[in-house]
Amino acid sequence: MASDPEQPTLSSLGKVGKSSGEIGGVEEPLLNGGTHTSENYSIASAIFPFLFPALGGLLYGYDIGSTSCATISIKSATSSGISWYNLNSVDIGLITSGSLYGALIGSVLAFNIADFLGRRRELILAAFLYLVGALAMHAAPMYIAETAPSHIRGQLISLKEFFIVLGMVAGYGIGSLLVDTVAGWRYMYVASTPLAVIMGIGMWWLPASPRWLLLRAIQGKGSMQELRETAICCLRRLRGEAIGDTAPVKVDEILDELAVVGEEKEVTLTEVFRGKCLKALTIGAGLVLFQQITGQPSVLYYAASILQSAGFSLASDATRVSILLGLFKLIMTGIAVLVVDRLGRRPLLLGGVSGMVISLFLLGSYYIFLDDAPVVAVAALLLYVGCYQLSFGPIGWLMISEIFPLRLRGRGLGIAVLVNFGANAIVTFAFSPLKEWLGAGILFYVFGAIAVLSLVFIFFIVPETKGLTLEEIEAKCL
Repeated sequence: MASDPEQPTLSSLGKVGKSSGEIGGVEEPLLNGGTHTSENYSIASAIFPFLFPALGGLLYGYDIGSTSCATISIKSATSSGISWYNLNSVDIGLITSGSLYGALIGSVLAFNIADFLGRRRELILAAFLYLVGALAMHAAPMYIAETAPSHIRGQLISLKEFFIVLGMVAGYGIGSLLVDTVAGWRYMYVASTPLAVIMGIGMWWLPASPRWLLLRAIQGKGSMQELRETAICCLRRLRGEAIGDTAPVKVDEILDELAVVGEEKEVTLTEVFRGKCLKALTIGAGLVLFQQITGQPSVLYYAASILQSAGFSLASDATRVSILLGLFKLIMTGIAVLVVDRLGRRPLLLGGVSGMVISLFLLGSYYIFLDDAPVVAVAALLLYVGCYQLSFGPIGWLMISEIFPLRLRGRGLGIAVLVNFGANAIVTFAFSPLKEWLGAGILFYVFGAIAVLSLVFIFFIVPETKGLTLEEIEAKCL
């Protein structure tokens, strides 16, 4: 076990001492009545455990941005580079959502992978099997949630959404350079390959999730002493020299809390749909379902096409405006990252989704009543994007990464990701034919009505998890 890179030895980690950039946490009560040791960590040590998993989000975002441009390129028989071109609206919907079908397969495969291989190995596998893109989206938030200090967990997982948006901006940018090139859509997709290689190499270097190791220990899937020592080593690497001699105490605290919430029990398939996990599944899957069926894939994948309808006639003009839209998303995501651990999850969700409702009804009204006022469409689009990036964008992935009990987190998160990509694929495929059948105005009204339902769901079902450890979330919120 000591030679396994997933489980580094104590001797491989060096000495632990003091360093600059240390941050200390506040002592809080344990679930069993004791008190949490202060959660000390160094900023430098927290960067890489976030950075390399977040590259999975960057790749996912790039796929969204480049697909938006590729949709324009492939619609034309001249620019597509396809000699047998004969695509209708249904064909274009299938092509646009095609990468999501691979992600759906990945979601099914990911159901048991995280608990068997571990979060780190799953991310390595995802990097080298990027075509099965859902593995990265399954493991990345889980790894970040389990390795991040509690009081900045929200910021770090929300930063993954920032990376997704950054990838979209890159996709829009590269797409704008290639959208007028014959067969340019092919080059758009090839350009992301180096990032997958960097992600794979980076994840190979990172330590395993201490919580995953301790879960295996209390479930009898290895030597308790060896897995505990390995978890201590991993925690020291994740927190840096700032943690000092408190790593063994923190590991024992996690072990005690896992025992209190009953994590030592073996997982069965039916348990995912019972008790605590059913409630967590309702919260997580519900959030990512509403995240998609409120129109997000349509606005993102078809952003350039929507802007063309609003008066930007040239494909390259529409694509360049999409870059500006992406930069705006980046700014709004940055704001969400800064405030999520201060304001909490629920206020951002309720406020942001309320703004989305207004924007969707404005978009619908533009296409039906106000087609001579393009400023309404632009304002509504900016309002939608800004509010989405304050709410569903970062908070959806944050909630599904922290809401599931540890022993069921891999399977529960796998189902939530499956729901996410499934809904994304359906909405992306259906948007083009539905727009042709119903008209854009009615379709956006439908999305607005669904957004109202999502507000009701958030208000009555979704709990606040700000400032809680993962074990406290399981004990208090489920």
